[in-house]
Amino acid sequence: MKKAFTLIELLVVIAIIAILAA
Repeated sequence: MKKAFTLIELLVVIAIIAILAA
Protein backbone atom coordinates (compact mmCIF):
# COMPACT_ATOMS: atom_id res chain seq x y z
CA MET A 1 0.00 0.00 0.00
CA LYS A 2 1.55 3.26 -1.15
CA LYS A 3 -0.17 5.92 0.91
CA ALA A 4 2.72 8.35 1.29
CA PHE A 5 1.78 11.92 0.53
CA THR A 6 4.11 13.91 -1.69
CA LEU A 7 4.26 17.69 -1.97
CA ILE A 8 2.50 17.53 -5.33
CA GLU A 9 -0.34 15.44 -3.93
CA LEU A 10 -0.73 17.88 -1.05
CA LEU A 11 -0.82 20.79 -3.49
CA VAL A 12 -3.50 19.04 -5.55
CA VAL A 13 -5.64 18.39 -2.48
CA ILE A 14 -5.25 21.98 -1.29
CA ALA A 15 -6.11 23.29 -4.76
CA ILE A 16 -9.28 21.15 -4.93
CA ILE A 17 -10.37 22.27 -1.46
CA ALA A 18 -9.70 25.90 -2.37
CA ILE A 19 -11.77 25.61 -5.56
CA LEU A 20 -14.65 23.90 -3.75
CA ALA A 21 -14.53 26.42 -0.90
CA ALA A 22 -14.37 29.38 -3.25
